Amino acid sequence: DGMNVLFIVVDDLRPVLGCYGDKLVKSPNIDQLASQSVVFSNAYAQQAVCAPSRVSFLTGRRPDTTRLYDFYSYWRVHAGNYSTMPQYFKENGYTTLSVGKVFHPGVSSNYSDDYPHSWSIPPFHPSTEKYENDKTCRGKDGKLYANLVCPVDVTEMPSGTLPDIQSTEEAIRLLNVMKTNKQKFFLAVGYHKPHIPLRYPQEFLKLYPLENITLAPDPWVPAKLPSVAYNPWTDIRQRDDVKALNVSFPYGPLPDDFQRQIRQSYYAAVSYLDTQVGLLLNALDDVGLSNSTIVVFTADHGWSLGEHGEWAKYSNFDVATRVPLMFYVPGMTTSSVSQGERVFPYLDPFSHILDLVPQGRSKKAIELVSLFATLAELAGLRVPPVCPETSFHVALCTEGASIVRYFNASEENVEEEKDGCGDTCRCFNEEPVAFSQYPRPADTPQWNSDKPKLKDIRIMGYSMRTIDYRYTVWVGFNPNNFSANFEDVHAGELYVVETDPNQDYNIYNNTSHG
Repeated sequence: DGMNVLFIVVDDLRPVLGCYGDKLVKSPNIDQLASQSVVFSNAYAQQAVCAPSRVSFLTGRRPDTTRLYDFYSYWRVHAGNYSTMPQYFKENGYTTLSVGKVFHPGVSSNYSDDYPHSWSIPPFHPSTEKYENDKTCRGKDGKLYANLVCPVDVTEMPSGTLPDIQSTEEAIRLLNVMKTNKQKFFLAVGYHKPHIPLRYPQEFLKLYPLENITLAPDPWVPAKLPSVAYNPWTDIRQRDDVKALNVSFPYGPLPDDFQRQIRQSYYAAVSYLDTQVGLLLNALDDVGLSNSTIVVFTADHGWSLGEHGEWAKYSNFDVATRVPLMFYVPGMTTSSVSQGERVFPYLDPFSHILDLVPQGRSKKAIELVSLFATLAELAGLRVPPVCPETSFHVALCTEGASIVRYFNASEENVEEEKDGCGDTCRCFNEEPVAFSQYPRPADTPQWNSDKPKLKDIRIMGYSMRTIDYRYTVWVGFNPNNFSANFEDVHAGELYVVETDPNQDYNIYNNTSHG
């Protein structure tokens, strides 16, 4: 009798969390989950934009195999009839449920979130999601705007609620139904925040007085950054409050005080998200399923907060590609939980300042494309085979290997491995590498550089991240036959993590590193 799975995926959440060492954020509930989990501190998305990343990790295939680099095609029609992770669980006797934003809605999931292939019942979307981009933010003049920075009074919002609050309520309702019916479940819960607009209950601002908010450590465009690598943050420029600042395209910069406000609101939105995660996990305790449910917590990609003079996602930098990733596995990451014991009591971010350390931590470079195989293994299902080199015709296979083998490599073992390694079988595994990629329409920033449509892609930036380096080459790409030409290098980037953790000093052209 296998474990249930609660799969929490957050939109645009970079690892600004206490359990990742962030000193400013208040995230007690996610930190509490981390304290019972194995936490991967070097996990990366395969493309830093919503639909391509989600289709990649939900199918276990890379963007070059899903052929989705934008928002406008459905992989089953356009690439191959690939099985998804929830579909695989469904075929193995699980009731699979989707709440909120799991697949990216629209054509890329067939306007149905891939129902009925992936889900046992039609996916739930909060009714107030449709107001996300409306004018619901009150300006200083009392009028309503569609702002980027958008703290709100929830009682004034349509239906007196917000989408993530509705998603939490529905997920809790479903947990109770599953408990009553004794059904084995795979429940995916997709939270919207901190995706823009940064719209959250205004009381969360109190946690972050503006005087405590700094700018990014490197708020300038690096001198040696190739122009093709830069993302001009077109989406935030379209919000009313940013539009009013009239900043120049493509490099800006935004005024310092407004940069601080964006950073403040991003943190506030993370604390609001933390409360929702806390309520959801508390409900798992309430229904008595914490001892029989695997919990995974991750995000589809990160979000730049002014680093390199950039905002939003749409790049190959760590700030855009790195995600939180943790796994709670009862009896494996924690000693077994006795029936009725509380693992996840709700913690109020306004009163709980926790200093919890993760149960286990791995510094290995990990890819989200590994999620499918990892969850199958943890749940005791047959791990899908590794894909052949070309797999368009193969319905069930994955391009990411299971990472369960890293689960009991705690910090100490990781250090040992560098000088020889106590555990011989692990020694033979080559250093894992995380690959990401990002398409561009041209060598210089254009209005569509952040989100080029397939037909407009001319360059693909392929990036690899090891523990010690980030290396990226921007090469010619033909969208008609999906081919990259590595002989046609437009630009390159090489960053040394140890001396340049923020990726500001590109040494690609320094011949000494030939």
